[in-house]
Amino acid sequence: MTADLAKINQKILPQGHSFTAVTLADGTQVQTGTVATLLHNVRLYDALPADATDERRKLEEEMRAAAPTLDRIGLFDLFTPAEWMAGSSAARRLVGGFAKDLRAKEGMAA
Repeated sequence: MTADLAKINQKILPQGHSFTAVTLADGTQVQTGTVATLLHNVRLYDALPADATDERRKLEEEMRAAAPTLDRIGLFDLFTPAEWMAGSSAARRLVGGFAKDLRAKEGMAA
């Protein structure tokens, strides 16, 4: 997944630059730049017109791909899935739903 996420995260960087993967204390490798790319994708998603189905689907896939890394680094402990799902942002509701689903699969509280 790190390689796929690296490719997704690359889109917010200038040509010729890249993010690195880092190793967490538990030995898990995570892709840096994931939070920044998620925030970028949230803004893009919320600005899309209703008929932009292909663009919407692509951004949904990218945000779903980020959810495991975001969970590993503790983002969904800091801002719970329920907090992500609150408010008027359709993209935030999606991210919260992805986090909730991920945690349900892992037997964790959402």
